[in-house]
Amino acid sequence: MNMEALKYVWEGSIPLQIHIHESEVTTVPAPPPALILAPRIGYLPLLASRIKPYFSGTLPPGVDTIWFEYNGLPLKWYIPTGVLFDLLCAQPERPWNLTVHFRGYPGNILIPCEGEDSVKWSFINSLKEASYIISGNCKNVMNMSQPDQEELWRSVLNGNLDGYLRVSSKLKLGIIGDQHIAASHLNSLKSWQSIGETDTTGQVKTGRVPVRLYVWCVGEDFDDFEDAPHIDAWEKISYINQPVEIQGEGKCFTLGDALKFLLPEYFRENSLIDEESSEAKGENEQKGSSEDAGGNVRDKDGEGLCENENSFQSVEAEIKLVRIQGIEPKLEIPFSWVVSNLINPEHFLHICVCVKVPQLTPYAM
Repeated sequence: MNMEALKYVWEGSIPLQIHIHESEVTTVPAPPPALILAPRIGYLPLLASRIKPYFSGTLPPGVDTIWFEYNGLPLKWYIPTGVLFDLLCAQPERPWNLTVHFRGYPGNILIPCEGEDSVKWSFINSLKEASYIISGNCKNVMNMSQPDQEELWRSVLNGNLDGYLRVSSKLKLGIIGDQHIAASHLNSLKSWQSIGETDTTGQVKTGRVPVRLYVWCVGEDFDDFEDAPHIDAWEKISYINQPVEIQGEGKCFTLGDALKFLLPEYFRENSLIDEESSEAKGENEQKGSSEDAGGNVRDKDGEGLCENENSFQSVEAEIKLVRIQGIEPKLEIPFSWVVSNLINPEHFLHICVCVKVPQLTPYAM
């Protein structure tokens, strides 16, 4: 990962327009909405220190317990803000209109949140889980000194990339691989390990990647995301928390390959195409694309794509949307590139997918 990619992930923000729920307004007129830029890698409860003072004068008596909703759906506080936005706004809404509550916490839908401490420990637990997936144990996270743990969390809380790199380098989780740029940016950093082994084309040969997949299934087709049905219940989201094993032998392991692995009930590989079809495909690709030295195909915009011998196709389903960190990548992009450049600070790759299927069978979340 280079520093530009790191900065993109860390500096990404979402404009929020936050209204207080009408049932909690005790003044006339009601206060205007609060306008806030929320970090993509952050969490909604961490906005409390900025929101509470703004609405405190209108609240009824009681104990403040902040929670948010969008289109009537209470938002899960332990999912990063950027992931919630990518998942719930098929047609990106700017600013994102949210409703904030300070009373009536929906304990039947959301697990309890005791403010920043709950968010912090949820983050640390995710980091332990990612460490176990990548390296086979989580001793590096469990053995962090208290000052390092605090600095790591504060760096995420305050968007301090330098502080995060300084501490996370000690964990040796092997997500960041651009040693030269990282070292020149922070002289105190030691060399990075990469996930698995990297060949001359920059592709990862092997490696276990922590992935959290959010699948939104729809039963009816639509051409415009403005016409897509709203998600009004978490039961409509399939949540898959599973590592992906990158296998680089024989062909490039793509984002499509990873999704196919995570969603085997929806997708299968086509049978091998014959030589004549393969040659025709190659001729067509040469007309519209240029091939680099590593055997990868680049589209007209210069994006690196992998050439698949077995095309990625659905049996009954159709992928309508894939969104990661606000980006809608092509399925042919090398999965190692996606992992190296779009990973979250807790070392999980969060992928939002909309799939059109005739039968909806979501996982429990």
